[in-house]
Amino acid sequence: MVNWIERVKRGAWRLKSDVLALWIAARSHLTPLAARLTAGAVAAYALSPIDLIPDFIPIVGYLDDLLILPFGIALAIRLIPPPLLRRFRAEAAARSERPRSYVAAALIAILWVLAGVATVAWVWR
Repeated sequence: MVNWIERVKRGAWRLKSDVLALWIAARSHLTPLAARLTAGAVAAYALSPIDLIPDFIPIVGYLDDLLILPFGIALAIRLIPPPLLRRFRAEAAARSERPRSYVAAALIAILWVLAGVATVAWVWR
């Protein structure tokens, strides 16, 4: 049971890393056009807060995440030449190992709260 859980965790981390690598690939002029378009679409969909089918719809809401993303990632990876893919994965790993700024995250959260309060105050009038 533990082995299965570890495999799922590694797979989820790999998908997250691959989405970042695809985003990098989509922005690189070295990537072939079909791969750039596919990688850009998959990365944008994966990083977007808007889903094709909303997650609050029981069962069906998660099917797009369980089917579209893995197949889209696999397709985009197949379209990118292996040497370029290794380069993009290495860059994605380097970016994900960067230090995170919790102060910046707190400031952004405060800005969102202030924007929400300002919006409510504006609508309330």
